[in-house]
Amino acid sequence: MNGAASTRITLTAGDWRAEITPRGGVVRSLGVGGRPILRPMPEASDNPLDSACFPLVPYVNRIRDGRFVFQGRAFDLGATPGFEPHALHGVGWLSPWEVAEASADRAVLTLRHDGDRRWPWRFEATQRFALDEAGLRVEVEIANADARPAPAGVGLHPYFHRAGDARLTLAAGRVWLSDETLIPRALVPASELADWSQGEALSDAPFVDNAYEDWDGRARVDGAGGGATLTAPGVRRVHVYAPRDADFVCVEPVSHRPDALNAPEAEEAGLVTLAPGETLRLVMTIGA
Repeated sequence: MNGAASTRITLTAGDWRAEITPRGGVVRSLGVGGRPILRPMPEASDNPLDSACFPLVPYVNRIRDGRFVFQGRAFDLGATPGFEPHALHGVGWLSPWEVAEASADRAVLTLRHDGDRRWPWRFEATQRFALDEAGLRVEVEIANADARPAPAGVGLHPYFHRAGDARLTLAAGRVWLSDETLIPRALVPASELADWSQGEALSDAPFVDNAYEDWDGRARVDGAGGGATLTAPGVRRVHVYAPRDADFVCVEPVSHRPDALNAPEAEEAGLVTLAPGETLRLVMTIGA
C-alpha cells in the first residue's frame, strides 16, 4: 500500500509499542509497559530532529562545507539549512517515504531519490521495522539506482530517553576529536574525551558530539526507571551525541565517520562505493 507523509503506523507486540511516520521515515516513539525507551516525539511536531529515531542515508553526519571530490570530479551539495556551512545526515530524514507494508508488528518504508543538488546520484532506500516482545529491530538499506558508481553510507539516529541519573555503557577504543565546526581532526584513545566502557553518568560527562571507532556493536543506557540496550551486529563505528542537561542521549550506529568523503585516501573511513545495483545495509535492535 502507498502512504501519505502524514500517515502514522502503530506497531504493538506484548508490552511494546512503537509509532512510525513516513515523513522523514522516522520513529515517533518506542516504549515498553508505558515506559519510554526512546524520547517521544512531541505530538504536534513533524520535525525529524524532534523524533525518537531517524534514518541516515545516503551518508551520515557532516560533509565539510558540503563539498568533496569523488572519482576525480568535484561536487558541491550546498549546506543543510540550520547546519551551515556543512551538509548533514543525507537526504532521507528530509524526505517523504512511502509505506510499502504495514501490519500489527511490522512495517516497511521506501524512498526513491532521483538525484538533485543535495545528492546527485539516484538511489533507493528501504527501512524495515519489526517489533516483538524483545524490542524493535530496524534495518536500513540503500541500493545504488544510478548508472554510475556512487559513494554510500547508512546509519540510524536514535534518541534514548535519559533520566537525571542515566549512565551510558559503550566499549569503543578510539574517538575522533573535532574542530570547532564538528569536523574530525584527530583519532585518539577514547580516554582523551569520554571512555564509556565502564559505564559513566551522563551528568558527569563532558559535552560529546563525536564519532567512536573500534566499537563492539553494543551499548546500554541505564537509569532509575529502567534501561535500554542497543545492538548493531558487525558495525564498528558509533556516533555519540550527549548534550549536557538534555533529556536524551543519542547512540548512533553508522557505517562511516563524519566527513568520510574528504578523508585521506589511505584512511579506512568506512564510506563505500556501490556499483549500479549494489546495496549497503545496517541493522539495529533496541531492547530493554
